Amino acid sequence: MKRLLVPFAISLLLAGCAQQPISTTAAVSDATLAAAGENRDAGEVKLFSVNPAGGLPNGWEPLILLRTKNQTQYKLVNKEDRTVLHARAEKASSGLMQKVAIDLENNPWLHWQWKIADLIHGADNTDHATEDSPVRIILGFDGDKESLPFADQILFETARIMTGYEFPYATLMYIWENKAPVGTVIRSKHSSRIKMMVAARGNKGIGEWQSFARNIVEDYEKAFGEKPGRLIGVGVLTDTDNTGASVEAWYGDIRLLRERGMLAAGEEKGGSLVVGQSE
Repeated sequence: MKRLLVPFAISLLLAGCAQQPISTTAAVSDATLAAAGENRDAGEVKLFSVNPAGGLPNGWEPLILLRTKNQTQYKLVNKEDRTVLHARAEKASSGLMQKVAIDLENNPWLHWQWKIADLIHGADNTDHATEDSPVRIILGFDGDKESLPFADQILFETARIMTGYEFPYATLMYIWENKAPVGTVIRSKHSSRIKMMVAARGNKGIGEWQSFARNIVEDYEKAFGEKPGRLIGVGVLTDTDNTGASVEAWYGDIRLLRERGMLAAGEEKGGSLVVGQSE
């Protein structure tokens, strides 16, 4: 599992580390997911909602960026009649990650939910010194590393020597950003193989569940200028180590679908659904 975590971790080490929303409340219904073609084989993303409250979700492992950093606290909780993942970070940075092997040609649509109590005031993901986000979805991709520029290959080899683990070929993160517009791609200052894409920004939606449907094949092509390989890792990360802030957030289920799911009847109140590729 640690092999999937090095890209984001090594960047931290080297630095010292749509359309307009409409309402919704809950996850997409099972019937809707079946119609949309949810992948239920061994490569599926394991759901938070199938676990009882308390502890960590089955199939997910800690993502420890640096042992010297405070760790974000994660715990499954019952909220609004379903099990979701609660995150609390106090000048902390760590996440949870799951190893997968998913063919994105058959499952290009990523669906997830998150909710934050507040923004991280002072955070700016375009500036490494204040690169924090109350919520992140992390995706690791397979690919041919020998085709990459020499500088990236050297970074991969340095990481392997330093840690004993391998980089994913590429890492794409969806983040909640304070200022940058939705759809903005932010490149890591330490590797061209790590990109952040703004999925939500500013005060809109704070304190509400937001449900997202993103075509990650299109987003990957926008970020990296090429088609993605297999998805090999899915993670969540709430981090405040650069700003020293405290933040609380919740994550709902993360799913891969063949098609963009539609809301089931009765699920159109109390939150927002964000779809498409821009604001």
